Amino acid sequence: MTVQVSQGGPSDTQIEDLVSTFYARIRKDPELGPIFERVIGEDWGPHLKTMCDFWSSVMNTTGRYKGRPIPAHVKLTGIEPRHFARWLALFGDTAADLFEPALAQAFLARAEKIAASLMLGFAFHAEKPEIWGGLPRAAVPRVS
Repeated sequence: MTVQVSQGGPSDTQIEDLVSTFYARIRKDPELGPIFERVIGEDWGPHLKTMCDFWSSVMNTTGRYKGRPIPAHVKLTGIEPRHFARWLALFGDTAADLFEPALAQAFLARAEKIAASLMLGFAFHAEKPEIWGGLPRAAVPRVS
């Protein structure tokens, strides 16, 4: 199903569709499903609501999300760079399946930035820092 882009960013309904479809796929994924199940458990309702608020804030600058994603994630054990690659692949496929290309790409571009930020957070707090070694370095402005 393809949905047209609404003016001014995705609608709440589009965000809810993305979140619910994406996390349904996560739950079935043999690599990511067990990680999310270990952390979230059986009651996914609060997490899905938080993710809708998060994506509303990210895509539409609504300010509905008030959390701190890096501290919430870096406390998790067993997370590796490959998990982010899988997460992005599932997210990109879900967005492409639900939306026309411009909106799907807008979601994916934000997801890639979020993943990069979380990966840096993990690299600084890693239980195995050597696995995070291939991250790009931030450009440091030259002082003239």
